[in-house]
Amino acid sequence: MEMGMRAVLVYAFFAVFIDLCRGTLMNCDEVRKVFQLKEIGPVKSIPETPRTGSDLQVCSSKNQTCCTKKMEERYQVAARRDIQNLLQISSSSLKFLISRNVATFQETVDSLVRQAENHTHAVLLHTYRDLAGPAAAPVGEFFTDVDLFVLGSELSLEEASQRFFDALFPLVYERLVEPDLSRLSAPYAECLRATCRDLAPFGGAPGRLAGHISRASLPSRVFLQALHLGVEVINTTDHIQLSRECRRGLLRMSYCPHCQGLTASKPCMGYCLNVMRGCLASLAEVDAHWREFVRSLETLSTRMHGAQDLEQVLLGVHGLVRDAVAHAQRIAPQLSTQVRRVCGHPSRQQPEQVSSVQHGGAGRDSIPLKGAVRSTEDTLSNRRKEFINSLRLYRAFYGGLADQLCVSDLASGDGLDCWNGADVASYTLRVVGNGIKAQAENPEVKVKEADPVISQVIDKLKHINQLLQGKSIPKLGTLDQIETGSGDGYSGDCDDEDGCWGSGNGASERRRIVTILTPENTNNHRYHHPQSKGFDQTNSGARGTQTAPLALVSICAFALLSG
Repeated sequence: MEMGMRAVLVYAFFAVFIDLCRGTLMNCDEVRKVFQLKEIGPVKSIPETPRTGSDLQVCSSKNQTCCTKKMEERYQVAARRDIQNLLQISSSSLKFLISRNVATFQETVDSLVRQAENHTHAVLLHTYRDLAGPAAAPVGEFFTDVDLFVLGSELSLEEASQRFFDALFPLVYERLVEPDLSRLSAPYAECLRATCRDLAPFGGAPGRLAGHISRASLPSRVFLQALHLGVEVINTTDHIQLSRECRRGLLRMSYCPHCQGLTASKPCMGYCLNVMRGCLASLAEVDAHWREFVRSLETLSTRMHGAQDLEQVLLGVHGLVRDAVAHAQRIAPQLSTQVRRVCGHPSRQQPEQVSSVQHGGAGRDSIPLKGAVRSTEDTLSNRRKEFINSLRLYRAFYGGLADQLCVSDLASGDGLDCWNGADVASYTLRVVGNGIKAQAENPEVKVKEADPVISQVIDKLKHINQLLQGKSIPKLGTLDQIETGSGDGYSGDCDDEDGCWGSGNGASERRRIVTILTPENTNNHRYHHPQSKGFDQTNSGARGTQTAPLALVSICAFALLSG
């Protein structure tokens, strides 16, 4: 009786033991549930019960499996999608910071230009009341051109300045040089406009105005150009092309345990670091250049003062315009003689034409003052300081990206059971460092060479860093031209102790920059990237060893058999 009872117990125990050895896979229900929940593919491809996985290429195992070759392919696509989604989430706060500040800087520049335009209208109204109304249109057109130029338009600021003074000359001549009750005829006014550049009634004011604004705008244009490139870098790295070796590594790390019914398991930290550092090795190469990018933006920002302070220069334009008009007034007799020599005796409009032109007067209501009064805190300088302070938090973004993904999302926490690539056990292989060279010893992902697309991004960062540092300035440097191999007009280091921005005239400083960006709105502000610590230490134990439950079962079996 006792022997029979013992035989029953032993039989029952070994029945359980065999199931455990099969990975506890009685059926594939849990695998099907997760497969469907993650929308990996159609559930009809999932077997009802475990099978041998002889046809599997990556997730092969000596145990029974719930995976088919078709499922393995689906899992690989899902693993790649998961990582790319994590990359986009991790960079979203940085991308939002830069995009938002591009929009903020553009809005601040718009407001500043409108304020400068209002000051110019107000000075003309106060000093030359009869001139203010008719001059409103040329003033408005000029400041529209200035706004476009500061934000990166290809227009010539010298030409815009000269057009402004060309349009101003007939108004100054008829109201201040030879004032009269009637107005000049349209043909005579056109003659004055055409001869303005030869007669130079405003002295060197057109060139000085363009030069001052051009010198002050150049750092701001480069600053904005750099921010656009920053967004481009993030967009490129968000959509990095993963190599075949990386895709297989991600599949083995993320979804191969599902084949054995281990749907809740996470990879060991060391294992995750090896896989992610291998997959993102090219992104780690961006780190040094991104750090320099952040430093260079900060350095350029601190140089924007004096003649390079756009705000100070623009808000001083009204004084230069006022002085230019005063100069024309002072040389009125000489100017009158020169004009009569070129255009003849002044031709006046008919009385009915004069009354229609003068209708409405030159009162304050006829001058289109634009924009609200800006807050003293709402300055370009303050905006830049706030932005730089926030951007500093991301200077190590690319250096710690692989580690951050493992720590925050992918790997198992310390002390928990984890997947080591073959079983739920400790990970004992060496953990490699970051970067391309370090991957030569990576046991999980083989890296042959740097991603050529990321190499291009690095070259763009190198070039924009040169611009930010004032070391070299392309004559016609658009974002599209900051490419590998392009370098037209690069002049090397400069010796100007005040930086290269302040030298030269408007013509030499004019560059063609196209800056178009629609700010992206995202509310995810996760992922600052501190340096991870302690992940390079190896763990104890052997890869592929038996788990604790199986060890306990073996002990129980021995006790039963020994009676």
